[in-house]
Amino acid sequence: MQRVRIISRLVALAVVVLVGAGACAFDPQSGGSGGGGAAPAGAAEQATGASATPGPDQRGRPTPAAPSPTPKAARPPAPKPTGSATPKPTTGTGTPTVAGCPQGQHQREVESYLARLGGFGAVTVDGRQSVADCAAIKKFQKRYGIRPVEGRAGPTTYDVAQRLATTDPARCRAGTGTTFCVDLTRQTVWAVRGGKVIMPPTVTRTGMSGYRTPAGTFTINFRNPKEWSDPYEVWLPYWQHFTQGMGFHETTTYLHDKSIGSHGCLNLLHADAVRMWELGRVGTRVVLIGRRPGT
Repeated sequence: MQRVRIISRLVALAVVVLVGAGACAFDPQSGGSGGGGAAPAGAAEQATGASATPGPDQRGRPTPAAPSPTPKAARPPAPKPTGSATPKPTTGTGTPTVAGCPQGQHQREVESYLARLGGFGAVTVDGRQSVADCAAIKKFQKRYGIRPVEGRAGPTTYDVAQRLATTDPARCRAGTGTTFCVDLTRQTVWAVRGGKVIMPPTVTRTGMSGYRTPAGTFTINFRNPKEWSDPYEVWLPYWQHFTQGMGFHETTTYLHDKSIGSHGCLNLLHADAVRMWELGRVGTRVVLIGRRPGT
């Protein structure tokens, strides 16, 4: 009888051990911490990214069977270098660069205008970028606030160079004293005193469509080194007013963005606004000729 009891107890102990093994077994994916408890429901789906509800790219697709391993094909030997020279960097049009300076689509025209303007270094008018051309174009771009300063003869550089090179200071009927002259058609401005140009033509941006800056002869009647614009809530550095709330001032935006224009004022680069402030005074004559295209 005692032997039967011993056998029964051994059988019961074996059943307990076998049943408990599924809940307390070590999980090799738990990082070896032996967390000591059953994983919560759905833990395996979260870890693998699986979900009871198929996602948009899973709907209706059967679960693919695991592919059987296949032997890897032998890789062909890597080709040996031939020793050929590395190709030169090119621009978007495929034109080689020179000393890291890209060539633009208006290379020859810009070279021609810079040669006419002078003061930016030696340029060769041949339509081909060179180290000297690159330096001259960069100097021009820096002077007139053209971005980026990379020596490329692009549309903005071409436009500014053309406007400046074709401005004729003699067209302005200046007085005997200091006169600020504005070519509205070319969007340029310069200063004359006693028949001599004391500030060569530079760039400006006048009133946009609906805010046309008028042609005519006026006089500076108010100046303020830092004027506040009530209607537009913006500071107007080096403000020199001449008519109907319009005047010269430094721009706070990119001057060469023609899409925004001004509300009739003459926007200037910082250096030019400072120079005109130094030259001007109340009573300075202002002559505007032509008309801005599109206004």
